[in-house]
Amino acid sequence: MGKRVRIQTEMTTEELYSRYRRAKNAVERIHWYILWQAKEGKTPEQIAEQLGYTARWIRTIIGRWNHGGEEGIRDHRQDAAGSPMLLSQEEQEELRVALQQPPEDGGIWSGPKVAHWMEQRLGRKVAAQRGWEYLRRLGYSTRVPRPEHAKADQATQQAFKKTARAGRHRAAGSSGRRGRTVGDG
Repeated sequence: MGKRVRIQTEMTTEELYSRYRRAKNAVERIHWYILWQAKEGKTPEQIAEQLGYTARWIRTIIGRWNHGGEEGIRDHRQDAAGSPMLLSQEEQEELRVALQQPPEDGGIWSGPKVAHWMEQRLGRKVAAQRGWEYLRRLGYSTRVPRPEHAKADQATQQAFKKTARAGRHRAAGSSGRRGRTVGDG
């Protein structure tokens, strides 16, 4: 049998159970469960076996509670600031202006081309994915017209489109009705 860890709280097992049941955040819910089970007298090894964690992690959570209370077991992932933006607001505005013109090598703007533009401004390597992200952030995409075959006959294509539309209407039924609505009888 494993070593028991003492949980320092004035809360009863019923109060801990209630907090566990009311928790909306999944991480915090597990932490309340750990505290509840520890207060009931289970060892970290027993709790870990139930949850699929290690006994060391269970001891860590209990230690956080003993040192920081509720703040210690809170899910702090939302508090992370994240990495800073690669381009400032001014640089993003420069990029927006640059996107109005064709790229240096012609064609259309793409993630790698935007990344290359960013590399020139920032003076360091920028992944193509970052170029794509900024392209999307500024409301652009890389949509291009469908390619046409070099030997395509426009007159034949237009004639096909007219007959294809007429065929769709005939397939709907002889009465021309596409379907019934409520109350049609």
